[in-house]
Amino acid sequence: MGFVGLQEYASIEGALGSLFGSGIGIARMDRVAGGDINEAYRLALTNGKCIFMKANRKENASFFAAEAAGLAAIAETGVIGTPNVLCAGTDEEGAGRSFLLMEWIEGKGRVKDYWGVLARQLAAMHRAETRNFTAGGKFGFSGDNYIGANGQINKVYGSWTDFFRECRLEPQFRQAFRYFEAGGRKKITRLLERIEDILMEPEYPSLLHGDLWSGNVITGSDGKAWLIDPAVYVGHAEADLAMTELFGGFPQVFYDVYREAAPMQPGYERRRDLYNLYHLLNHLNLFGRAYLPSVMRTIEEYAL
Repeated sequence: MGFVGLQEYASIEGALGSLFGSGIGIARMDRVAGGDINEAYRLALTNGKCIFMKANRKENASFFAAEAAGLAAIAETGVIGTPNVLCAGTDEEGAGRSFLLMEWIEGKGRVKDYWGVLARQLAAMHRAETRNFTAGGKFGFSGDNYIGANGQINKVYGSWTDFFRECRLEPQFRQAFRYFEAGGRKKITRLLERIEDILMEPEYPSLLHGDLWSGNVITGSDGKAWLIDPAVYVGHAEADLAMTELFGGFPQVFYDVYREAAPMQPGYERRRDLYNLYHLLNHLNLFGRAYLPSVMRTIEEYAL
């Protein structure tokens, strides 16, 4: 997928010269701990500025186009912080690497009521207008993107339940087919047949971060929580909230304030694990059999 407005360059040197002026280069490059997919670096430039760079193999340049599009969508809502994307490109030196350059965020101090502020801002993002992202429908996105290193289908649908079944669960089940025996496959079929009995259509479509766990929340330059590494699409706000609870959860104040700012439809707790089945399947497909017991427990919960 492409992102209109994202400037792309044929080399890091060319990008830095265009962004900061002729002759500006890298004085120091330090590896930064981060995710499993991309390499991450803090670049100290010869003009004294610092920027953030992600890098990957040349053939994975689409990762960065998708990330930039997701960050731009979140920024378009105007209610929650994201890092500013500077440019992307492919450096042809050596083996060839794709790269994404962004502002460097120090994030030294948090504002008072940090998690409450995030809850109110996320609720506002979930209530923001979404028509620019889903031409011809309510749910999906303007292009496919990624959930981790896995492709994420964002075909536009008018029904949330249809979208979640056909663009979220079914592709992951197909990819994970080899893990399931005949009995498990029958339960999967039963679960997919029952989606309309379990999920609810939302009161309004919401722009979702899509991969909202604590590792994708950082402290921005304003001391507030900012969102990074999105897997955006338009869906039911519950799916974002469910993801926050999957790997450790956010502090309770976050959930209390969110529910005050955006009251939720009854029965969320009954639907939460089904939303998170998508992420458990994705982890099964990316990282292997260790996630199979959690996947099977969730399938059995809903395949009654």
